[in-house]
Amino acid sequence: MEHQHIYDKQGKQICCSLEEKINKKTEHHSDDDGHDHDHSSEEKSTFQMFLPAIISFVLLLIAIGFDNYFTQNWFTGYIRIAWYVVAYIPVGFPVLKEAFESIKKGDVFSEFLLMSIATIGAFAIAEFPEGVAVMLFYAIGEIFQTLAVQRAKANIKTLLDQRPDEVTILENNVAKTIKASTAKIGDIIQLKAGEKLGLDGELLSDTASFNTAALTGESKPDTKAKGETVLAGMINLNSVCQVKVTVAYSDSKLSKILEMVQDATSKKAPTELFIRKFAKIYTPIVVALAVAICLLPIFFIENYQFNDWLYRALIFLVISCPCALVISIPLGYFGGIGAASKNGILFKGSNFLDVMASVQNVVMDKTGTMTEGVFKVQEVVFNSDFNKEDILKMVNALESQSTHPVATAIHQFVGDIDTSIVLQNVEEISGHGLKANVKGKELLVGNFKLMDKFSIAYDVDPSSIVYTLIAVAYDKKFVGYLTIADSIKEDAQITIDKLKALGIKTTMLSGDKNTVVQFVAQKLGITNAFGDLLPEDKVNKVKEIIAKNETVAFVGDGVNDAPVVALSSVGIAMGGLGSDATIETADVVIQDDKPSKIPLAINIGKQTKKIVWQNIILAFTVKAIVLVLGAGGLATMWEAVFADVGVALLAILNAVRIQRMKF
Repeated sequence: MEHQHIYDKQGKQICCSLEEKINKKTEHHSDDDGHDHDHSSEEKSTFQMFLPAIISFVLLLIAIGFDNYFTQNWFTGYIRIAWYVVAYIPVGFPVLKEAFESIKKGDVFSEFLLMSIATIGAFAIAEFPEGVAVMLFYAIGEIFQTLAVQRAKANIKTLLDQRPDEVTILENNVAKTIKASTAKIGDIIQLKAGEKLGLDGELLSDTASFNTAALTGESKPDTKAKGETVLAGMINLNSVCQVKVTVAYSDSKLSKILEMVQDATSKKAPTELFIRKFAKIYTPIVVALAVAICLLPIFFIENYQFNDWLYRALIFLVISCPCALVISIPLGYFGGIGAASKNGILFKGSNFLDVMASVQNVVMDKTGTMTEGVFKVQEVVFNSDFNKEDILKMVNALESQSTHPVATAIHQFVGDIDTSIVLQNVEEISGHGLKANVKGKELLVGNFKLMDKFSIAYDVDPSSIVYTLIAVAYDKKFVGYLTIADSIKEDAQITIDKLKALGIKTTMLSGDKNTVVQFVAQKLGITNAFGDLLPEDKVNKVKEIIAKNETVAFVGDGVNDAPVVALSSVGIAMGGLGSDATIETADVVIQDDKPSKIPLAINIGKQTKKIVWQNIILAFTVKAIVLVLGAGGLATMWEAVFADVGVALLAILNAVRIQRMKF
């Protein structure tokens, strides 16, 4: 299943001038190499952003002083007008330019046009101080919006700082520093204490401890042993270690994470899409109403004063500017995505924050999701007719063709693979196991459904044994079975308890034997559990839940979970043990495989949605009140400025709260 299909089910991106505006607001100030400037240059940039507003503010204060407190004989007529025009230009010209550019692109009724008409209209009726003040406060509001959005985006992009530009590799035991992007698979990286790893690889040193916070949000050190996988972005905590590069720079797990996060803001939540569509209809209507407020009273009022009604219409235009909605709402979702990424949870779009907020049923896989996915062979029960060691060597050789955790357990139990064993016609039977020919005879290794499929008679009752069973048949005869046990993750119980506290139903679906699944489900308190399921059975179970009009989140990690992940309302993948297929298909990725991140993701979604709707209600309520007062002549430009810029700033401050919340 391709990404496009996933995104289509939530709604395609709608491009408009608002998207361009937000993109402008979220641009980083970077040097030619693409690196962020240092702190001092950022401060300089911020000062430059405020400089036009400072100039206008000083000129406006002087002009108001000359008008009301320090009367000057020369400050009249054209000189007075020119002074206010000069005060207007630093903040007004950029807005007038944006309005012109928007009109050229076909977006006539933009907020820039509204502010341009309102302030030029104020000059036309000789309300010079108010004309400058409205544009000044609007410009200041825009700057604060820009800074707030940049901060939200910066929080999301902090992962960029985790990719070092250079790595030290060993060539003939000589250290050499090269660009990380030029490192090749097979290169040996020498990683000093405190350094960040630039590429994914295999640890060559005996042991090494790493800080994995960049990938998982967890600061707890993770100790790796020789041969284990280490990932780009991990920080070496102790002595010098060596890592063999196994994945190209552009294909590292961290690079994929960055792509996911950077793409996330382009998948809009339904609320965002609605506000965009609403703004495109709302603004022309407001302009028409403003014209009506100005001109219609001429037919109904005897002492009609054009300047008075034009002033009311201009107030109406200022109040109606939708910037509080169109900026604070995306900013709220940016904040939600950023807060999630800091906790090791990656949302592939703000639309999935909304879906997570409304999840009613969490359906989960067992192995690797609620359990560790680390199996150990407990017992080998073979018929005495067969040579135990020979059969185990054949089983080990066949299981080496699989990436399933069971295969790893068998390999650890049996030892090195016997290279003298030749496998022919190897076939993986989905949901059943493996089949091959060894020494001209058929070897079957899998669950007891595989035995049934090939009509292999056996004298064992699988339901009477709690452990996971691996059945073996050779030369059409039942050999026996291996029992394999897996342990429940330490935070699995907390996960289920928190989901129940949120009023969310829980269901476990697994291909493992039903007795094991029921045992785990009963121990954790999971509401419904089903075992012995093939991939298509999982799909059917999820379809049954969806048919009840329930919003379903499916959590899985295996390749066979990909179809269910794609089918569910929101698919969640375990990013550590998870297969690439499942991670690619999923809408949300949990980087450290901790199931306790599931209720955390739901909570972040709920808080984000709550803040977004608080902003919508605040903006509409205040604007509606001041619109009525303005149309009735009871509000001035100053109230209009508060209704526009003031509400926008309040909404922005509320939106950035989510980044400071402790979940």
